[in-house]
Amino acid sequence: MMKRITLIILIVAFSLSAWSGTQKIPLIGDKAPSFTENSTNGMLNFPEDFGNSWKILFSHPLDFTAVCTSELCGLAINQEKLDSLGVKIAVISIDEIERHLLWKAFMEKAMSEDGGDVKINYPIVADLSGKISKKYGMLHSSANDKRDVRGVFIIDPDNIIQSISFYPMNVGRNIDELLRTVAALQLTQKENVLTPYNWEPGDDVLVPHKPYTEDELEKNPDLKNQYYNKGEFMWYKKMSNPEKK
Repeated sequence: MMKRITLIILIVAFSLSAWSGTQKIPLIGDKAPSFTENSTNGMLNFPEDFGNSWKILFSHPLDFTAVCTSELCGLAINQEKLDSLGVKIAVISIDEIERHLLWKAFMEKAMSEDGGDVKINYPIVADLSGKISKKYGMLHSSANDKRDVRGVFIIDPDNIIQSISFYPMNVGRNIDELLRTVAALQLTQKENVLTPYNWEPGDDVLVPHKPYTEDELEKNPDLKNQYYNKGEFMWYKKMSNPEKK
């Protein structure tokens, strides 16, 4: 009987130990986990080194592969657009720093052959131990691979995670969608509005509730020109978008 009880205790203890060792993927609204690691720009203390900027942590499975190379070149080509949104990028994989540096030089050479002088300014982090990837849930065991999946974490100036997305190994990410999501997050935080489906910067936005009372409308008739509704629950605020006029 004692042996059986002892065996049960050992099994429970082992199970609890295994459970406590599992890594929880940080969720929207969580504080972004911090890390310090070497990168192509030197040691990076993330997210603190990026100050009160918006931040994107962008993981990739392996250096010198077709999809990853196209994605990182896409980030570099769109650097000015990212800068205009006040966004700083950090890219991460489990490759070593020497390989990252060779890959960076290769990508810059490839982009220059297309007629542009494009430099990769963002850091590519060497997570050789996999500790950072585990912190952010970028190693998906069910994917049957020891490499990072294609993860994207968008983090606000207070270092709170605002958006999370994961892509499989064989599907590249859409940089335009990344930019659109950041623009939407920034606008909705600043203006307390919502973005409808297929929203693009400059489009009309939704408001959480009817924007005025009858008394307010009587005092300020121009409110009717600033808002409109579709059905009972969808109230829109008109935005200026000269390109769509």
